[in-house]
Amino acid sequence: MLENRFVYMNGKYVPWDQATVHMMSHSFSRGSGIFEVLSVHDTPAGPMIFRLDEHIERLHRSAALLDMDLPLSTEGFFEAVHAAVKRNGVREGAIKIMGYYPQVAFEILPLQKTLDIAIFVIDPAEDLGGLKVSTEEGTRLCISRWRKLDPQTVPIEAKAAANYLNGMMARKDAQSRGFEMAVMLDTQGFVAEGGTESVFLVKDGRLMTPSEGTVLKSITRMSVIQAAKVTGMDISEGRFSPDLLLEADEIFLSATPMKIMPVKQIEDRVPARVPGPMTQTLSKLMGEIVAGRDERFKAWLFPLEQEI
Repeated sequence: MLENRFVYMNGKYVPWDQATVHMMSHSFSRGSGIFEVLSVHDTPAGPMIFRLDEHIERLHRSAALLDMDLPLSTEGFFEAVHAAVKRNGVREGAIKIMGYYPQVAFEILPLQKTLDIAIFVIDPAEDLGGLKVSTEEGTRLCISRWRKLDPQTVPIEAKAAANYLNGMMARKDAQSRGFEMAVMLDTQGFVAEGGTESVFLVKDGRLMTPSEGTVLKSITRMSVIQAAKVTGMDISEGRFSPDLLLEADEIFLSATPMKIMPVKQIEDRVPARVPGPMTQTLSKLMGEIVAGRDERFKAWLFPLEQEI
């Protein structure tokens, strides 16, 4: 249970319910926190963290985009994440790294550039009751009336808390219409991404996904593309009309918690086969990768006992 978890806060560990900041802190009242969500997987060689290096690199990139300073180096984050996972005894689960301004601030600008750091480690099955949508059954998807944030308004590549109000509204829109998840279009009307997920579709044997520029540089998205290339799949990145979603042979979403989520319905259309053959191939491959059973991708997994 969550009350048994310990949270890393600036080099110290505190009980879960004591990991707090003031309600008038800048990151709470202004949404200025940045974060990363990673996954831990139990393998025959022990617990492994998926693509830890890429996540820490993106955290540094988020900070740079928003003119923030991080108090830890890449190696410092490696050590802190490893220690937090070990302290909580989690072999399969999720890690959330938060960079935040704890100081009380009434002004729009923070009082300092350097962020505080908190690291949370949980087992979703034990602590949260598991995923709300089954990856075996798939999800029902709609095209949201809300558009993806435009890259000329804020740095959309930054994983900033404030940016996720956009995804929250898309998900609420979907649920109000009887769906579970939503895909947003960009401000030019092309397919962008879900509230917290990347979008893939298959049409005439080709795997397709929206290109970077108006979407987050998702690490799971990148991993799926790299894995698909190893299988020899024909892959296309570009700007796609939403009509293509309604014509697709297969659709799936990707994100850190589930890696591959088949889509069993898009608006009022039900694909002929869910999951489709390419979705099944990639889902199985990603499962083998995170379980440590595919030597071609062993560099993606970081063992807890690894020397830093």
